[in-house]
Amino acid sequence: MAYNPDKAPVNGVQGTSYLYDYGTSPNTRTAVSQKVRILTPVYGDKTSLHQMGVLSSFNPSQSRTVEPVRGIGFGDQVAELVPSVTEPTTGDFERALLYLCNLWQATGYASGVDGPVRSLAHHRWPFDIEQQLVFSTLADMDLGVENKGYSGASGAFDGGVKQTAYAQVTTDGDSSYTSSAEAASASSSSPNPDPAEAYTNNGRGHSAIITMYEACWFTAWSASFAKDAGMIMETGSVIVSDVHDFSSYYGEFLATGNDPSLGQLGSVRFGTTYARGGDMSGAGAQGNGFITATE
Repeated sequence: MAYNPDKAPVNGVQGTSYLYDYGTSPNTRTAVSQKVRILTPVYGDKTSLHQMGVLSSFNPSQSRTVEPVRGIGFGDQVAELVPSVTEPTTGDFERALLYLCNLWQATGYASGVDGPVRSLAHHRWPFDIEQQLVFSTLADMDLGVENKGYSGASGAFDGGVKQTAYAQVTTDGDSSYTSSAEAASASSSSPNPDPAEAYTNNGRGHSAIITMYEACWFTAWSASFAKDAGMIMETGSVIVSDVHDFSSYYGEFLATGNDPSLGQLGSVRFGTTYARGGDMSGAGAQGNGFITATE
């Protein structure tokens, strides 16, 4: 097969054609989609996940049922809400169909010019999806890592935040925009070179919150071929085995917040000490109305 620029992973993206060229994006405190990266295993590459191109949308969704507990004789009152097990996470892709790289090739399957996959029935193995919510320079300035990015230590509480490097661009020589030659020299002389500098030789990067969607299976695929529309779009739906930050150790005592045993704020109900027949401690609490033996 001749060289395929729409499926030739390099510098973190899935292709080398003009469709994968980077542009600028606004710096705001509000997250913007121009900076969000969705990475999947492009077919033919065995090293890492790469950013998908011409992706119009990615819509992950989670849900679970919560059942109310009520008791006879206590009126119309919810005693407690009990969460059920979480439903598997789902997600939807919408992507422009490329002649040389379709949605299935962009998620690791041997389809199109690369193989025989034409149906969901031919998908024998799952794939991973990595979502990078890339910060703006404004947000990185608050972390003290503007134009560089922050990486938490693997296994640490902030281990799901990593530095994302960007490719070489033309700079003006200002100290805040190091030239490629200066960055290359600094990287080679430093005993612990910065990952972004080692990756791009220009020292440019942002922080990114990483979310991993692990062991995904396609559950639906569709494409629309219309006489009055020029561009052909592919849509795929996936179901996800697990969602995590790729760094933490998940378990019973995972620090998730709102834990009253640690003095954290959450719900008055869970943070209140109940005493049978007496007052309940906590702001605004009232007695429970039980009759004690002394009464």
